[in-house]
Amino acid sequence: MSNLNEDILAAWLKLRVTISNERIVSDMPYNESLICNILLRNHIRSPEQFLTATDLCRETRMLKSQMNRTLNSLEEKHLIVRERSPKDRREIYIKFNPQGSDLFSEQHRKNLELVDVLIEKIGMEKAREILEMFTLLAGAAEEIIK
Repeated sequence: MSNLNEDILAAWLKLRVTISNERIVSDMPYNESLICNILLRNHIRSPEQFLTATDLCRETRMLKSQMNRTLNSLEEKHLIVRERSPKDRREIYIKFNPQGSDLFSEQHRKNLELVDVLIEKIGMEKAREILEMFTLLAGAAEEIIK
């Protein structure tokens, strides 16, 4: 029991390294894929709500300079568009660009295929349990960090 924290940390880090392995996120750098995923989820769940670079920094815990480099790269690849808020001209919204999304769509499709293989390997019941545990763990970690 005393090594449980070490075992959980080791499993967590192993999963993190495996997921961000270049063979899995080969078409795009990890941070770009992460930002596109967040923007796509936001677009699907709340199409009327727009995110700013500050929102993305808060959600990803990326430094502002790192976020700016990532957003510039995504904009050059036409994966995102920046749009000034009509209500507050100081705010710039970052939006996922569905017209330029072929690169991300392919990467996302590959990631979902990987997840499908993992679900098939461990079974639907365990996959649901893992989703519940990941959600619980992420919520607890966010609460502790804040």
